[in-house]
Amino acid sequence: MHYATLYRFAYGLTRNQAQACDLAQETCYIWATKGHQLRDPAKLKSWLFTTLHREYLGARRHERKFPHHEVASVAHELPPLPPTVVDQMDGSSMMEALMQIEEIYRAPLMLFYVEDLSYKEIADTLDIAIGTVMSRLARGKERLRELLAVRPSSGASDSEKIVPLESA
Repeated sequence: MHYATLYRFAYGLTRNQAQACDLAQETCYIWATKGHQLRDPAKLKSWLFTTLHREYLGARRHERKFPHHEVASVAHELPPLPPTVVDQMDGSSMMEALMQIEEIYRAPLMLFYVEDLSYKEIADTLDIAIGTVMSRLARGKERLRELLAVRPSSGASDSEKIVPLESA
């Protein structure tokens, strides 16, 4: 009943059809899950618009804090990865290094990279906040890089031993 007006408002905020659809749908989802808490049904429309606007502001804050960049546009910022390191790396050595990391970092890393879960799904699975998931992933990746950097490799120089997790 209110979807069309929510979509128009969302489109006015985002100027993007896909984002407007997402915002309107997220607002409807919130209404479906929390709408029973609304005490005055006459204020439903106002509640929906307020909820949509809060979701929009939250998404904007998240985009500013975690901007999306295409890999091709930031490739110059990534550390160089010599082909010899890629040739010497295998899944078993990566898993071996992963098993040496403390469990609080290993669990989010495995859920994200091995099981391909989203931050929210990891947060729900581990019963922790999304921000905690992100910080544990960052710390776990750093620890994994450290472990892989000290691994002995046949003939590779020290600069060739550091492997970014994203390329492994």
